[in-house]
Amino acid sequence: MPGSMELRGKRVLVVGLARTGVATAVFCAGHNAMVTATETRVEGELGDAPAKLRAAGVALELGGHTEKTFLAQDLIIPSPGVPADDAFLLLARSKGITIWSEIELAYRFLEGKLVGITGSNGKTTTTTLVHHILVNGGMRAHLAGNVGTPLISEVEKMDAGSVAVAELSSFQLELIEKFRPNIGALLNLTPDHLDRHKTMEAYAAAKARIFENQTELDAAILNADDAASAQYAPKKPQVFWFSRQKRVTEGACLRGEEIVVVHHGKEYPVMRAAEIPLAGAHNVENVLAAVIIARLAGVDSATIAKAVKSFAGVEHRLEFVADIRGVRYYNDSKATNVDATLKALDAFPGRILVILGGKDKGSDYTALEKPLRGKAILALLIGAAAAKIEKQIAGSVAIERAGTLERAVEAASLAARSGDVVLLAPACASFDQFENYEQRGRVFKQFVRSLEKRAADDA
Repeated sequence: MPGSMELRGKRVLVVGLARTGVATAVFCAGHNAMVTATETRVEGELGDAPAKLRAAGVALELGGHTEKTFLAQDLIIPSPGVPADDAFLLLARSKGITIWSEIELAYRFLEGKLVGITGSNGKTTTTTLVHHILVNGGMRAHLAGNVGTPLISEVEKMDAGSVAVAELSSFQLELIEKFRPNIGALLNLTPDHLDRHKTMEAYAAAKARIFENQTELDAAILNADDAASAQYAPKKPQVFWFSRQKRVTEGACLRGEEIVVVHHGKEYPVMRAAEIPLAGAHNVENVLAAVIIARLAGVDSATIAKAVKSFAGVEHRLEFVADIRGVRYYNDSKATNVDATLKALDAFPGRILVILGGKDKGSDYTALEKPLRGKAILALLIGAAAAKIEKQIAGSVAIERAGTLERAVEAASLAARSGDVVLLAPACASFDQFENYEQRGRVFKQFVRSLEKRAADDA
């Protein structure tokens, strides 16, 4: 690992003051950099962040950006939500100013090993599961990245004997320079974030950067069943595959109904696929990826199997919320693209009332027509993308324009009967009505809990 770098006396600009931006600014100030944080929102919209940053010695530029501020820096760290082609960033880059993502900065200070996991879907579940397995294997593992805690917040807790397990987004990977995971995984590639990356090729290229700096000493993990991502198998690192559909030469796959690790021509049994506690075929893929990552990190098969069986899943990922008079409610707010929603629909046999909508990311919702026709009885549309979704799925399922999540939950409760599933799987970002998908999921659960209480009171 690269070890520490010198920030003392450097002029550092942090752009955007969400969770990652605040953590980055505080970290840099703690390393004696001259830090400025710039944000388009005004102070009243930022909660306690301004007070925290001022206490750390960070200068603030709120309510908008200025060219002068961007051009007065040695290093600029944009938050993941700031596009790499932002006009101010392009101007700074043209003047030779260094621009890194937060994970690149964190890498410069990170000691120990690094596992990086990216892909269009399954990142959070796989990252959290790998961390769970490593902890059960007695390792000092740190869960970080796009999963919730910025990597920059974990690096000072680490030493040579620890390992960071980081979920990585395309937004974070597109601004790396030397960032290099010891084990890097690309789970799959389906259209996502096209509103920002513009083309599927640009989006895929950003994801594939996870392998860019790996060497022969490192491991790259890819999905043998996903042609879109398999083509990005790198040349330098050792390549391992996972597959539900076929035997792999090196990696993890199914032998009948049993998960096995394949290494140097030999198969090592781990567990039966039926013992996976998570619903959906896509979660078999997530477990296969986690199994080979954990084996490469040094955990034995028996420990892996025990840890997988005890894994409770991830909040907002096909999370069971309640059974109200025989109607089961599931929160899959993390389904922020069409492919994730397809996987959620696939996890249930039928009679689904699905809540769709939010902020469109340039998605094509026509892919939902067939599964909706076969499995759903009602689509409840919310948010800014409702009109586009309605147009693209018209004729495949009954549609109700609910507008808000609260009205969607209420309408679903009135339409559902015992045996039905009410599923929040929006296929969209949340930013039109919520701060993030976590808030959307928690609000959904609050509404369902209210229904549950009313049902109990009426009983």
